[in-house]
Amino acid sequence: MSKNVAGAIHERGYVYNFHFHLVWVTKYRHEAFTTPKLVAEMADILTKIARLNEVTIEQMEVMPDHIHLLLSFKPKYAPTNVVKAFKGGSARLFFELHPEIKAQK
Repeated sequence: MSKNVAGAIHERGYVYNFHFHLVWVTKYRHEAFTTPKLVAEMADILTKIARLNEVTIEQMEVMPDHIHLLLSFKPKYAPTNVVKAFKGGSARLFFELHPEIKAQK
């Protein structure tokens, strides 16, 4: 007996409807994303990381001192690895573009 689940993603061998709300703050809640250009750059970085890791960003909000992401990804990926990819990868790429922000700590 098969039921259709609204919003479910059908993959070979499994069906899932998984949403993960990820929120993280900048170090010491330092306001790093203060201009539309900086917000757009971070959004582009997060989109690139999502594409590389087979993650769908359903919603994104880049605030001056924190980031909200609503994510969906295949259940074969561990949430801890997805979090590491976003937090570590985004910080590394953003600070490569803006070393002056890292130096403000």
